[in-house]
Amino acid sequence: MQNLINESFTLPCGQVIKNRVCKAAMTERIAKGNNLAHQGHANLYERWAEGDIGISLTGNVQVDRRNLEGPANVAIDQNNYKDQLDALNTWARAGTKNNTQLWMQISHAGRQTPGEINSSPMAPSDIGLKIPGKNFGTPTPMTEEDILDVIDRFVFTAKIARDTGFTGVQFHSAHGYLLSEFLSPDINNRTDAWGGSIENRARIHLEIIKRCRQEVGEDFPISVKLNSADFQKGGFSPDESIKVAQMLENAGVDIIEISGGTYEQPKLIGVEASINAKRSEKRKESTIAREAYFLEYAQDIRKAVSIPLMVTGGFRTREGINDALQSNVCQIVGIGRPLCADPYCIKKMLSGELETLPSFEKTLSLGPYILSPSSPFTLIKVINAFASMAWFYQQIKNMAKGLMPNQEQKLFNAFTADMKADKLALKDYLNNK
Repeated sequence: MQNLINESFTLPCGQVIKNRVCKAAMTERIAKGNNLAHQGHANLYERWAEGDIGISLTGNVQVDRRNLEGPANVAIDQNNYKDQLDALNTWARAGTKNNTQLWMQISHAGRQTPGEINSSPMAPSDIGLKIPGKNFGTPTPMTEEDILDVIDRFVFTAKIARDTGFTGVQFHSAHGYLLSEFLSPDINNRTDAWGGSIENRARIHLEIIKRCRQEVGEDFPISVKLNSADFQKGGFSPDESIKVAQMLENAGVDIIEISGGTYEQPKLIGVEASINAKRSEKRKESTIAREAYFLEYAQDIRKAVSIPLMVTGGFRTREGINDALQSNVCQIVGIGRPLCADPYCIKKMLSGELETLPSFEKTLSLGPYILSPSSPFTLIKVINAFASMAWFYQQIKNMAKGLMPNQEQKLFNAFTADMKADKLALKDYLNNK
């Protein structure tokens, strides 16, 4: 089998990626309450650049401090960009070492803004999240002026990314954030030019891409992270995803990353059971069993478009990665969690030292009780999934401090430390609001 994982790849805009692996976007949650980039981001991404990755995608950089995924996000807007230009330049220099592409993922949380941050976040419509035990406010439907302002914000942040040394951008239109909310017919019930048909629901994307290309030039990579589906009844469907992919290709996007799920249906964290079961769609067992969660959906999109695709989620073996690349379904594979626990694991795989990436998955223990991830109970699966996420977040925080990941850290300790960090971050944010 041809070892494509080590081969370079040229994007439509002409930029060359040195190999076929991308460090997938994972929210860092290390910014302070002022939401500014700082030295910790440079420390973190320099570590990953040392790991011989082709592309390193940042966590979602927000375009509006009033609508955040979390209180410790980086946010860039007209009011604060001058305060962090030096830090952004430092971040870019560190993250592009070793001929690494560093792309800024740009996002707006929309209705998935925590209620403590904004009790009435902006969204296409007033349809709120339905997640038991979680505080999300009732969305405020966006006016035409609001939509045009958000377009301006995405374009402005992309321009700052290029000006400060980032080598590309990705617009986040997956996982239930604002752009994907516009695409979802069960969330976007607008009757104006921004709702209704799939062409109208995708209009905000096309306007952002057109304006962004005018600002950053033809040689700057523009990517979109797109849901293959919401996996929810009445939501964004695979057929609509194919249509949007065709629109993005015609708009001049360089690569589409295929993902899926929302907060209500969190395929992105590996939970097959829905938090909101009434809206759940069932997936084929054959798809669930695959090494890459979204590869089957990418196959269908590949039949409709010719531009490069990236698939993220579940890749763990050299054989699985090379099989996906050899099939030409995708040209880049995204790797996330293994790079939190070992930032050099891809370098080891590229050199032949590793055939399988370590999983570092753990089981949450509460005193004498072990919450097995194989339990048939949805609640236990969700608890384990979020505790596991907390463990990986702690390793990100370690690297931001200039340390290596602590692979021996107990899952319960990571879980409690992460909750404490979230509370402190929220307090800091509210003090800087």
